[in-house]
Amino acid sequence: MAKREKKKFAKKLVHKYRLVLLNEETFEERLTFKLSRLNVFVVAGLSLLVLIVLSIFLIAFTPLREYIPGYSSPQLRHQATALVYKTDSLEQVIDRNNRYFESIQHVLLGEPVDSVAELSEEDSLSARKISADSVDFAPSKADSVLRKKVAREDKYNVFDPAVDQTSFKLFPPVKGKITSGFDRNEEHYAVDISTPKNTPVKAVADGMVIFSEWTVQTGYVIILEHSYGLISVYKHNSSLSKRQGDYVRAGEVIAMTGNTGEYSTGPHLHFELWSNGHPIDPTELMDFE
Repeated sequence: MAKREKKKFAKKLVHKYRLVLLNEETFEERLTFKLSRLNVFVVAGLSLLVLIVLSIFLIAFTPLREYIPGYSSPQLRHQATALVYKTDSLEQVIDRNNRYFESIQHVLLGEPVDSVAELSEEDSLSARKISADSVDFAPSKADSVLRKKVAREDKYNVFDPAVDQTSFKLFPPVKGKITSGFDRNEEHYAVDISTPKNTPVKAVADGMVIFSEWTVQTGYVIILEHSYGLISVYKHNSSLSKRQGDYVRAGEVIAMTGNTGEYSTGPHLHFELWSNGHPIDPTELMDFE
């Protein structure tokens, strides 16, 4: 029985059929096709295979794949890669800024800072790779000529060429009586100078304003960054005349003294000096009375 059914199925596959296309009005034969089930299956299979190959070709080698959901153009991939690199760079910048703002916060709170500038891991690794034996300390010919030229110029120079940090002078921001001095044991890293309200506060040296804002605890605060890693802090002011980013000269008015902030007990100036992240006693460098 099974063999007969297989033979019948094979005959049906090769059995011939005629496909005739007629004119509906005149019944005239237009086209005639001789077909079998096997021919129909083969033609349909080949057509499907050709369609699949064409679709793969369009997706793989033509820009039409951009219109297919799930595929992106090479330009978009390049843009995504560039954005990833930019994001990583921005994260590094934000991390450095956060560390800088943390050091400023320590200064505002009167806490010592371990270090103002930190070397990155790459810098430390590159420094380790440099060997002293590989460095040539012998002066070059150009260096020798330059040294002789400078020596001849200095020979007839009437001014003292040894000008360095010793010429960097500090001026007192205000004049008045010190009511509370510098005390490391009490963590009071400043001097409090009693002054009448709205006394002009002057910059102790040339520098850049890196902070000029209102704080709840210390009122109006302004911080200047000077040369040689020096930072000066002025707290409890009644008003500020300079904004962040302004460059000021020594002796220029930057604020007015007052009695602002929760920690203030009267009109005075809370003044701090920080050198490379460490507090120093201002009375050792200037006279307030």
